[in-house]
Amino acid sequence: MTQRFQARTGEVGGIPVARNLPTRGRRQIGAWCFLDHIGPVTFDEADPGLRVGPHPHIGLQTFTWMIQGELLHRDSLGTAQPVRRGEVNLMTAGQGISHTEESLFGDRTLHAAQLWIALPEADRNTPPRFDHYPALPCWQNQGATWTLLTGQYEKRQADTLHYSPLVGLDIDCELRQTLALELNPEFEYGILPLTGACEINGERFEADELAYLEEGQTTLAVTCDPATRLLLIGGEPLEKEVIMWWNYVGYHKEEIVEAEQDWDTESLRFGNIPEWPGERLQGPPSPWRR
Repeated sequence: MTQRFQARTGEVGGIPVARNLPTRGRRQIGAWCFLDHIGPVTFDEADPGLRVGPHPHIGLQTFTWMIQGELLHRDSLGTAQPVRRGEVNLMTAGQGISHTEESLFGDRTLHAAQLWIALPEADRNTPPRFDHYPALPCWQNQGATWTLLTGQYEKRQADTLHYSPLVGLDIDCELRQTLALELNPEFEYGILPLTGACEINGERFEADELAYLEEGQTTLAVTCDPATRLLLIGGEPLEKEVIMWWNYVGYHKEEIVEAEQDWDTESLRFGNIPEWPGERLQGPPSPWRR
């Protein structure tokens, strides 16, 4: 059975995004618990592009897949790392980290997918770290360009750090093609057309319409229109549903409240980013805070 979820429009750092996860009726796909599709958007010479001020995270990995353009990531570990076309930036928040993001203008078009991966409960307090992946497994097959972003697909393995069984795959079709996908029957999956449209199990999915597939499938035929780009994410369902509030992910309400208080009091837990000239971002108080 294929379920359809329509993205809702949001805004991040001054530009519109299509928010595909979490959504009503679907909070997670494996450990993937957040998915924003940014762009494609082209900035004029006076536009500052995307600018996201200092903000905190706990209990997750932020995962940026850059399709076109450039962003600069800075964090409280002292990292300053651009992410460019064909690259992944991966920040493991663990027990706590803060970061910023801003556009760089080697290319004034920005197109990216930004995702969060919930850490398993046993790893939620792992020390924070940052990893950059400038080269990912990429190959031609079935008339399309395939890029393995994380996990394993067929006999290929990405080096991208992960803490639970999952996969991320970008598939770029220039011409109309019917693709035969191999699936792990222990995984649930989401397939999102970033551009173009596709047909899955007799249903048509336009750009920013997320198709969800339950566990148990081993193969899937996907017919893509010309100029269609697909993002496939999947993983084993987490044993426990996560709690999300603003930029925090946890398994207990007390974790969220503690993180809020630590951010508000400028605790050393989240460090600081002295290069940023503006204010720190402040989130809405959670309903569990007294």
